[in-house]
Order: sequence, then C-alpha cells, then structure tokens
Amino acid sequence: MTRLAPETALIERDFAVPDIRCAGCISKLEQGLVRDARIRSARVNFTEKRVHLAHTADAEMPDLLGAFTSLGFEAHPIGEGPKDVDGEAATSKELVRAVAVSGFAMMNIMLLSVSVWSGATGVTRDLFHWLSALIALPTIAYAGRPFFRSAWRALKHGHTNMDVPISIGVTLATALSLYETATHGAHAYFDSAVMLLFFLLCGRWLDSVMRDRARGGVTALLRNMGTGAMVVGADGSSHWTDATALQPGMVMLVAAGERLAADGVIVQGSTRIDLSLLTGESAPQDAALDDLVHAGTLNIEAPVRVRVTAAGTDTAIADIARLMGEASQGKSRYVRIADRAARLYAPAVHGLAITAFAGWMVAGAGWHEALLIAVAVLIITCPCALGLAVPAAQIVAAGALMKRGVLIKDGSALERMAEIDRALIDKTGTLTLGRPVASNLGEIAANYRPVLLALAQMSRHPLSAALTRDLTAQGVHAAAIDEVQETPGFGVAALWQGRPVTLGRPQGADAGSELASELSIDGQSVALVRFADALRPDAVQAIAALRAEGVDSMILSGDRTAAVAPVARTLGLTAMTGLSPQDKLAAIARSSGAGHKVLMIGDGLNDGPALAAGHASMAPGSASDVGKNASDCIFMGDRLMPVVDTIRMARRTQAIVRQNFALAIGYNVIAVPLAFAGLVTPLVAAIAMSGSSLIVVGNALRLKGALK
Repeated sequence: MTRLAPETALIERDFAVPDIRCAGCISKLEQGLVRDARIRSARVNFTEKRVHLAHTADAEMPDLLGAFTSLGFEAHPIGEGPKDVDGEAATSKELVRAVAVSGFAMMNIMLLSVSVWSGATGVTRDLFHWLSALIALPTIAYAGRPFFRSAWRALKHGHTNMDVPISIGVTLATALSLYETATHGAHAYFDSAVMLLFFLLCGRWLDSVMRDRARGGVTALLRNMGTGAMVVGADGSSHWTDATALQPGMVMLVAAGERLAADGVIVQGSTRIDLSLLTGESAPQDAALDDLVHAGTLNIEAPVRVRVTAAGTDTAIADIARLMGEASQGKSRYVRIADRAARLYAPAVHGLAITAFAGWMVAGAGWHEALLIAVAVLIITCPCALGLAVPAAQIVAAGALMKRGVLIKDGSALERMAEIDRALIDKTGTLTLGRPVASNLGEIAANYRPVLLALAQMSRHPLSAALTRDLTAQGVHAAAIDEVQETPGFGVAALWQGRPVTLGRPQGADAGSELASELSIDGQSVALVRFADALRPDAVQAIAALRAEGVDSMILSGDRTAAVAPVARTLGLTAMTGLSPQDKLAAIARSSGAGHKVLMIGDGLNDGPALAAGHASMAPGSASDVGKNASDCIFMGDRLMPVVDTIRMARRTQAIVRQNFALAIGYNVIAVPLAFAGLVTPLVAAIAMSGSSLIVVGNALRLKGALK
C-alpha cells in the first residue's frame, strides 16, 4: 500500500471509544487503525477511553468512523454530540442497573433451585425449572447486554475479545437449561448463568467506578477564564462582549474583583493582580501601564483598561490546557497488569472448550454430555476472580484512604504510586497552606486589635479576610466604627471614637516589598501587620517520612527565590524557582529520563501540566479546579502526611493484588483439569467460580486495616 508523502498536512482529532477495556484493545486500535493509509498515527488514552488520530485531509469523518467499526469498536467524535460527554456516565449507570437486576434474579433462582437440590421430582421439579426460566431469560437478555454487544461487534468484523467466551458460555448454559426443562431433564443451569453474569458485572462495575473518578476534563480549566468583558468602543461607549467574541485590538474595561477574559496589555490605570492561578505566587503583583496581564488572573484593586493581545485558544491559560492534554495522553499508555492477560484469555478458553467437547465426543460421550462439559469449562475459566483482583483491592484501598482524607480518582494511580521514588513538590498551597497568615499579631498592641478587626471585616481583600480570620480565632471583638468607606487600591477608612482610622497598603519607603497591611490613626501609622504563607504543620515530619520510604523530594516553584529559600532551608530540600509550566514539564521529563518514577504534588493552574505528566500526582483539597482535575489523588485538610499514607497504602495494595493474582491463577490450575475431566457440572463450575471471587474479595478486605 502506497503511503502519502510525509509533507502532507495532517489533521488531528479525538474520538470517544467506550469499549476500550484491556491491553488487547489498545494494541488492536493503535496497530489496526494505521492500516488505513490516510491515518498516520493513533494513540489510545486508556484512562479516558479516547483515541487521538492524526490523519490526512482527504479522510472524511465517515471514513474514520468506518476504520473503528472495521476493528469492532464504536467511536464518537469528541465534541460532536452528547455521547462523548455523557457516554461514560451512562455506561456506569447501565452497569449498576445490570448488577442490581442480576443480583435480585440470582437470589430468587437460587431459592427455587434449593427445592430441586432437596429432592423435588416430576411435575414439581419441572414447575421450579420453568419458574427459574421465567426469571432468568429476561434477566440474561437485559443484564448480559454489555457482554453480548461487545462480543457481537468483535465477531461481526472477524475479531475476538474476552467477552466472546463469556457470551458463549452464558448462551450455551441458558440454551441447555431450556432444553433440559422442555424435556423434563433432572438438571437446569439457569442459576449458573445468572450467577456468572452477576459476578462478572460486579467486577466490571468496580472497574467503572474507578474510571469515573479518573475522568476530569481540561474544559474545567477554562472555567477560570472570565466569561466576557466590557469592551470600550471608539466613541467611548462600552458593551458586554462574550469571551468567545473577543478579538486582538479590543480594549477591555476590567473592574476590581473581575477575572480577565483574555491576555492583554494595560493601556490605562494601575492595579494589583492576583497571579496565583498562573504562577502559584500568593502575593498580589503590581500591574501598571504597558504591563502584560493574562486571562484567568484576578484584578483585585482598581479598574484598568486592557488592550487584548490574545483571546480564546491563543491565551496562556488555553496553552496550559493543551499541555495538560498532551501530558495526560502520555501517561494514559500505562496498562494494568490484569489487562495484560486479556490478549491470551479468549483464544485459550475457546481452545480448551473446543478440545473438551471434541475429546469427549471421540471418547464416546453423547453430544449432550460433551456440550455440558464444554460449558463447564467455559464457566469455570471465566475471569471473575482475575477481573476482581485489581478493582476489589483498589476499591477497599480507596475507602481506607478516604477515612484518612485522601480521595483516589483513578484506581491505576495506586499502581503507579507504589512505584514512586521521587517527589517534586510545589511550594505555595502545597508545602505551605496557600493562604496569608498574620505573622506578628503578638507585636500589635491589644487596644489596636479590635480596630483592626472592625476595619478588616469591611473588606473582601484577601489580606483583610486573613486578618479577620486570625483575629477572630484569638477571640478579639470588633470595635464600633462609623462612616466606613473602601477605596480600591488604597484600603478601608472609617471613624473610631471620632478619630479617622485607615487600614491599607503600607505607605513607607518599603511599600510593596512585603506582604503587609498598615493601620493608621489620625494619619499616623500605629501598627504594621505582616503576613506570611505558613508551612503546613506537619511538613517537616512528612518530608522525613517520605525520605524513610525511599522517596527523594525536591521543590518546584513558580515563586521567586526569596520566597522559596526559607521553606527549602527549613525542610532541608533543594529547590528550583521561577518556573513556568513548561519548565516544570521539562524538570519532570529530566527526572523520568534518568529512570525515576516521579510523584508531582501541586495545587495551581501552573502545576496542571506537571500534574498530568507525572508518573503519579496529588493535589490538596484547597487546589484550583485545574489542580484537582489534573491530579490522580486529592488530600484534604492542612496536613501533608496523607501523601505518605497514600504511598504506603499503594505499596500494600500492590502486594494484595499480587496475592489475588496468585489465588486466581491457582484456582484455574486446580479447577480447569477437573472440569476438563468431566468431574464438574455447570452449576458446580459457577459455584466454584463464585467462591474464587469471594476469596479474592475477602483478601482485598484486609487492606481496610493496612494504615492502623
């Protein structure tokens, strides 16, 4: 097949592919799609069940969708309908309903089967078999849809997957049971078929729960941009313009307290800008004429006019969103251990069942007996225990960590967290609390503190909010003040006992060189309140614990060196400062290239791409939406020790997963020869398969006490 010239312009598209379930799916898609000469590359995002294609311009959408269909997969273009937005959520809901239906039916059929096992014969036995059929047939038709659909798509295009033997086993068991019931046979296996579906659905639902937690969109990042801006026309009039309609050259009027909707240059006025979303720097920065400001940052003091230089997808925040997407694509190629076995599962099971059937036919058994043995082989080899080995352990571990204040968004993160040997940690909001704390209230005269509280309560400025919180925590009661006025860029003024008082920016020679607020009475400065971003209370202990776990730590920060140095000295860590999002990505790439498994811990927008690129990632509960979406785990509260708890639990979980695999494989080594020898009926096979699943789940439950 002749390939097109490499210089041909390529178009890139993303597709949602809900049926990506295992390593075999990844290999089949990435290798099969590029057989079409128009598709140059295909990359599977396993966590989000997406495929990124690069194709030539002559490949139209029906051609691309047809390429997926020919491989047995249903695909939907991202952003072209509700399916790609709600498809995964709908799949999870369908699995929950299927689990509930199959579980309810299984219990009722088992009750009916007890009577048969107890010796019911003749008409009574036939009645119970027909009642079981009435319950089982609609249950199998409904609850088995996830397996039947997947198997049919694969077979229709000449492929196979792990759902094919499952579907064959359930179908044969049901058909034989109907035959036995219609011919007044002694045994029917409706309970086996429904029980098999129930346990398989449980494993698939547990896996789906962890994937749902993993899904987050980079679209949440763009919510940090302003929704629009007041644009000043040539005649001086202003009108509201949506962010999507902003164009370079327009002049925005940005009020105090408003987020910028586009990148631009200040053409009139001066203010202070909260850059924490972009740089992580907690201290507001001065912004005056000709200074560049970015979308998503917050104007906190005075109105300014900004000439737009970049809008929409050209802004800095949109560029960070793109970096996050690319970084998460690279990480998504991680393949779970359980899924690696899927490549061999289907052909091996088919081969065993066919061999059993043929062998018993040659040995002189009738087709009915030979088929029963083949069905028993299919059922007993169904990968319930193997399928539950990973998700059961992950669910229990996630529950135990939840009690410690850690939310696990992605079960595979526990696998990657267990391999961590280096931690790269942001400073502001991660090693520190990320909020200003008054550091010298003890030096302020007691008679001035009520005045400070009264003035601070009248402002929404971040420093005023911090001062209010700290003074209230000390039990200070606000003084009575009158004629309160707040002037953006200056502060709060009022009358206290008939005397003018103000709380605002320091006016001395060092104004702006530190984070502080000044209290003045009668025009004279009487108190200077200094603020600092305090370390998390257990930061020293947590860093020492990481070191004890064999994890080397380092600070990556967008802050200035002067702001990072005291923290680095206190914790005994090396640090890189003044880093952009691209710089942090490069630092992670260097560590990864040196063979390290990197844990990135951060909270701000500037950490988003790095969080997505790390081998594993964590963010505090106080992080921005971007940090939470990009991270694998979120820890709550002011403590840093949950990071250490997560690594310890992840390593313990991996040990349990390995034990579960050994149990599942051991079960098959013992059970398959027995089924092959004709010593196991389909019912006994279903019970044995269910028993192995329960053993795996019971072993996973030991993780509940792993952190005690």
